[in-house]
Amino acid sequence: MLTKAPRGTYDILPGDSSKWHYIESIMKETAEVYGYREIRVPIFEHTELFQRGVGETTDIVSKEMYTFNDKSGRSLTLRPEGTASCARALIEHSSYAGLLPVKWYYIGPMFRYDRPQTGRYRQFHQFGAEAFGSNNPYLDGEVIMLLLEVLARLGLEEYELHLNSVGCPQCRGQYRQRLIDFIRPYQDNLCPDCQARYINNPLRVLDCKNETCHQAIEGYPTLAANLCENCLNHYDQVKGALAQQGITFIHDDKLVRGLDYYTNTAFEIHIPGIGAQSAVGGGGRYNGLVEQCGGPDLPGIGFALGIERLLLAVEQRGEKLPSPPEMDVFIAVMDSAYEAQGMKILQMLRGAGIKAEKDYNNRKARAQMKFADKIGARLVILLGEEEVEKGFITLRNMRTKEQFQVAESDMLRAVSRTLLID
Repeated sequence: MLTKAPRGTYDILPGDSSKWHYIESIMKETAEVYGYREIRVPIFEHTELFQRGVGETTDIVSKEMYTFNDKSGRSLTLRPEGTASCARALIEHSSYAGLLPVKWYYIGPMFRYDRPQTGRYRQFHQFGAEAFGSNNPYLDGEVIMLLLEVLARLGLEEYELHLNSVGCPQCRGQYRQRLIDFIRPYQDNLCPDCQARYINNPLRVLDCKNETCHQAIEGYPTLAANLCENCLNHYDQVKGALAQQGITFIHDDKLVRGLDYYTNTAFEIHIPGIGAQSAVGGGGRYNGLVEQCGGPDLPGIGFALGIERLLLAVEQRGEKLPSPPEMDVFIAVMDSAYEAQGMKILQMLRGAGIKAEKDYNNRKARAQMKFADKIGARLVILLGEEEVEKGFITLRNMRTKEQFQVAESDMLRAVSRTLLID
């Protein structure tokens, strides 16, 4: 127990962290090009925020949240997603009182108690973007384009964009009753979860992962065929905005959101070849969320991407991801009597922005050279009795095996020039 991470969690070791830095840098740079600014929200929030912001009838809230009472008896929850926290931050800091739309992005860990599987964990990481304060369908298009631009910059061009409209509370309310009436005669053929929820949340039956449920309700009335005029126009404009940019999509009637504050656009990204669960992310419009969380009636739209799933897709495609950075210089101190001089040189190099390391285990000279080679040092500075007495250093190029001496006063210039040439 003490030497093994909890089930559904894992360590990102130094050999892999460079891959994460690369993917995260792509995400941040792309979001900022699109005018989004980073927000960092707490790891845990009051449980009620997610009950309102995600929905009590969702599997996330009813089955998957990590909820606990603190020492004052307050119910807190490790965040299962980022949108509700962004909505809470928007309200708490009155960010909606400034320039609209408010455009934020975030990167960080989320937590859900679920069965671990390939690319899916109980602690997982998401990149997300949220835009509050505009109902313009071209903003929907921009949010989708931001997501697709991230994929493009990661070399992921083989994907499916699934798109649908979930309407508004008015037209969806009428549709829900039609759907309930359609499902009722077939309720005994549904899975236990859908039998329990089809009255209160019939849309959840449409996105059930149990194939028998889909077979039971074959021929069901679709949401897209029951949109009001305003919602239909909004959906048409979103599709038009994507078509103008040459973006293809698949209209997916099974892509729904089961809560009333979700409105209009819903979308998902699927990447074939990463397992049975091919969705790597998605999002949609949630015009009622801010008000549901206690703020003003303010429209919003956003998405989230699972970073583990993206990393899996990138690696399976054969993309070469960055390796851990090489060490620039290793200082080999030939005698412990010269440790102080070695540390002085070490800090001079680091102060100049040069990655430098030295031995701290009293290795012999030969062992130090082997160690320098193992850590990928490009140069070795040899520091022995002759170097200290005469005020110079010996530089060894580990790639060409060339070795030369320079005055200690000229060390930084010589090291920088050699690294640049090499």
